[in-house]
Amino acid sequence: MDVHVPRTRAAARLRVLPVLARAAVLLAALSACSGSPDRAEEPTRQAAQPAAARQAGDLESEYQKVIRDVLPSVVQIEGRKELGSGVVYDTRGHIVTNAHVVGDEKQFQVTTANSEDPLSATLVSSYPQQDLAVVKLDKVPDGLRAATFADSGTVEVGQIVLAMGSPLGLSSSVTQGIVSATGRTVTEGRSGGGTGATLGNMVQTSAAINPGNSGGALVNLDGQVVGIPTLAAVDPNLGSGAAPGIGFAIPSSMVKTIADQIVKDGKVTDSGRAALNITGRTVVNDDYQAAGVAVVEVADGGAADKAGLRPGDVITGLGEAKITTITSLAEALADDRPGQRTTITYTRDGRTRTVDVTLGEQ
Repeated sequence: MDVHVPRTRAAARLRVLPVLARAAVLLAALSACSGSPDRAEEPTRQAAQPAAARQAGDLESEYQKVIRDVLPSVVQIEGRKELGSGVVYDTRGHIVTNAHVVGDEKQFQVTTANSEDPLSATLVSSYPQQDLAVVKLDKVPDGLRAATFADSGTVEVGQIVLAMGSPLGLSSSVTQGIVSATGRTVTEGRSGGGTGATLGNMVQTSAAINPGNSGGALVNLDGQVVGIPTLAAVDPNLGSGAAPGIGFAIPSSMVKTIADQIVKDGKVTDSGRAALNITGRTVVNDDYQAAGVAVVEVADGGAADKAGLRPGDVITGLGEAKITTITSLAEALADDRPGQRTTITYTRDGRTRTVDVTLGEQ
């Protein structure tokens, strides 16, 4: 799926509307279509209506509680060129966001949900390969509240989630939806400042993700961050327009893995991302169709080097995956782990060959 990174600017709040209120009205309408109830059934039907209203009210209260609890931990981040969102990672002032939000800048202005006065912040480190970065407030304000990050392995399709951030610069905005799918692998475009990263195990959501939501929080009804909204799908029929209701978030467990290393060591020391340790380029066949990845350079001692690959080889398969482009190779690797054994199918001197390989780390 072709995806791109949203961008940002503006300021206002969105109120989340409950879905069960409409469901209750529809249920009442369907009951009415089933025939006229006799008088003995009328009190029962009348009693059910307030119960449905209470249920909708309970859901609305739950939404509002989650918003009150989590929104103070969601901030707006502004640099010279970009504006996006971030999530307070700890009470020492570390804030996690997307690498494409910070770009190549080092200094930022951060605005919290409880204040209109911006705070200065400095980049700790950026990791574009996973589109994550951490910045740190230069001065930590009193009462700074860190978000709680969930184990994203517990995220299930159909869960209600809220997206919090600054879409189009509308700070402290909230939208709602569900988890539409898990385990998606998507490749971020480079246009508009994207990192070009291939991201695995993404959470797909129907909650609206607009320019400026990038780096914010995707939150479950327990008030836990389950992901960092990062990408919106592009509908080819809309040109560069985002496809409504299809957004992607980096899962919270990956966010914690990367952010913990940056906070502790100032950089990523163990990416958890598999690699062949080559430089390659997409090649085409006689019909000008993408037909594989030509090896341009092999890193000494890397996975491909140990497997015997050399410049000029053309990779056409990795495990069960067919490889036709650099992107398809990156997506296949995104599903694997460093140290995992698999096979590479490649051509050399017109002959197709297969070799076992132990994957390295990116």
